[in-house]
Amino acid sequence: MQGLLYLTHRIPYPPNKGDKIRSFHLLQHLSKRYRVYLGTFIDAEEDWQYEEEVRNYCQDVCIARLDPLQARVKSLYALSGNDPLTLAYYRNTKLKQWVNGLFDTRSIQDIVVFSSAMAQYAEHLSDHHRVIDFVDVDSDKWRQYAQSKPWPLSWIYRRESKCLLDYEKKIAGQFSYSTFVSEKEAELFRQFVPDSAAKISFFNNGVDTDFFSPARDYPNPYPAEKRVLVFTGAMDYWANIDAVNWFANSVFPAVHTTLPDVCFYIVGAKPSRQVQMLANLPGIHVTGVVGDIRPYLMHATAAVAPLRIARGIQNKVLEAMAMQKPVVVSEQAMEGIHAISDKELIVARDAGDFVERLFSLLDSDEQAAMGRLARERVLQDYTWSANLSRVDALLSGACSG
Repeated sequence: MQGLLYLTHRIPYPPNKGDKIRSFHLLQHLSKRYRVYLGTFIDAEEDWQYEEEVRNYCQDVCIARLDPLQARVKSLYALSGNDPLTLAYYRNTKLKQWVNGLFDTRSIQDIVVFSSAMAQYAEHLSDHHRVIDFVDVDSDKWRQYAQSKPWPLSWIYRRESKCLLDYEKKIAGQFSYSTFVSEKEAELFRQFVPDSAAKISFFNNGVDTDFFSPARDYPNPYPAEKRVLVFTGAMDYWANIDAVNWFANSVFPAVHTTLPDVCFYIVGAKPSRQVQMLANLPGIHVTGVVGDIRPYLMHATAAVAPLRIARGIQNKVLEAMAMQKPVVVSEQAMEGIHAISDKELIVARDAGDFVERLFSLLDSDEQAAMGRLARERVLQDYTWSANLSRVDALLSGACSG
């Protein structure tokens, strides 16, 4: 097998959150076809236990330790120039030396970069076939953050949006191909780089539908007499924090006042202080980390994804659909997901619409039918094996857009 360099900004294991789900399945796919050399970071101490697991997929691995606090301080020095803070955050001498050493001693032709932060380690390798998976248009995510934050964060985030977009455009021009998580995300980026539009493609996220299967017997983690609305996700991530805080304060009170047997469960690791405080509100529960989210999805009445800041495809939506749950989503959380509104999921425009849609859903006997159609949609369009076949075409140079 040929050698391939794979660069990710976070160790691609365990596949328990958005970026790790995608980066792990990509690693797993590449390892069947290449001798993979993985360069990555660990930014959480508990992830060191997974080093051997990722080595099982690789010929060699270089893991650099990343201290988030030190990285933030280091990135602030970039404010005096024009570089994105993101690049300074992930700049590491050990990883740079390892990458350069590989090409001195190994026969490697192909390079796959996961996220714009890691492109800096492959910029100088212009003689090689380079594919970057931007995943999302991260620069636009920073723009959204700027709109919701006070000064000076709003200024910093606007600056990052501009500087990162300039860098994304530069990399898209240099690399062989660029990919995104959905056709809609790819089309958005094409508008920014019309000269590189022919080199921009996408591959959808997938779901392990054998793992996320409603056919298994799961213990019920909820009180038997309660109907549950559930939100799943990493609860130290700002977009998720913003979503549950908005839902808990702007939507759920109207539901709970009329239907006091309905609870809202926030399920996910590392809940911020703001999220923890939501547990003081009537009917709201914050679990923190759980060993398995499937029981929380299986025994919920419905899942909700009220994100106001979002890019790409939301795995939390696909996983709930795979578990045959009706899902009520914001327009932002719906982006990139090809599903029929009011048949395979429900899209709500604002707080009042969320309340109305939830009342209708909770009083409906069509929940099971919507859940079945939701899983059928996932089985049809969102399996990893089908979606990752697009990567093979990109690495062979046969891109079809």
